[in-house]
Amino acid sequence: MSERVSLLERLSGLAVDHLSARQVSALRGHYHSLRVRLHPLIRAVNGTFGAVDLRRELESRLPGPFEILMVHSSVNHMVPMFMGAPLELLHELMAFCGSERTLAMPAFYFGGAEDADVVAAFRREPRFDVRRTPSQMGMLTELFRRMKGVRQSLHPTHRVAALGPLATELTEGHDTAASTFGPGSPFDFMARRDTLIVGLGKPFEILTQVHHAEALLGDEFPVPSDEIAVPVTIRDERGGERPFTLRVRRFARARNMWRLPELMTPGQLHSWTFHRVPLFSVRAAQVTADLIAAARAGRTLYPK
Repeated sequence: MSERVSLLERLSGLAVDHLSARQVSALRGHYHSLRVRLHPLIRAVNGTFGAVDLRRELESRLPGPFEILMVHSSVNHMVPMFMGAPLELLHELMAFCGSERTLAMPAFYFGGAEDADVVAAFRREPRFDVRRTPSQMGMLTELFRRMKGVRQSLHPTHRVAALGPLATELTEGHDTAASTFGPGSPFDFMARRDTLIVGLGKPFEILTQVHHAEALLGDEFPVPSDEIAVPVTIRDERGGERPFTLRVRRFARARNMWRLPELMTPGQLHSWTFHRVPLFSVRAAQVTADLIAAARAGRTLYPK
């Protein structure tokens, strides 16, 4: 990962931690406005690429075979170097996986823009409709979850969408699992199968798989936490409704994702840039195993 990208992401994190939601929104607006004006210069410096180019980059960089490709993405963060459209990229990812591998994406939802907190959001509107509730993980994920044949897990905040031979197994049972990330969840399934997680346009800071280790360790995880339960009504693909208890686990210390490389086996977390766009890849099982081992040694993503 380039130092420029790392610095921008860190500054963004500091802004979120220390400024109000309104101040963060205004700051991001100014940044994006300036960046749009500088698009011609940025393209001249970094070059441009399309969806086919990005697929070729993944084919040349991704390590070995896999059963599931879990894609975290931000098309906005690939602009202005990326000259294609989200739908073009989606088709290339589907072609890359083919008929024998499963493509998965997060389709998470954390409430409306007026809510700074997911608990407040679902207390205000305690309903989740898997068909109509949008993904807040970017346009690529929203296009994907709406495609014919794509399966979606029933979970108000951490829904996962998948297409391919393992899609049903990956997504089913999320609403009956004891926790969002533990046994019976898509994150547990991905750790038990050969799953390669990739990031397009975002660094590993957004790697959700880290929570699987925390869920498996439960009370053994060496950072104090509490759990908030929020009653929610879930509506499934057929329109059927059922009660659900959303359990939100909160840790006593702030998470620092930039510590992740220190906690993982060397050479397993790959980060690089393509036309200055951040990319990463890592195996789901490796993330879980390494973070469990680190936690048992007293080392976590939650520094004192």
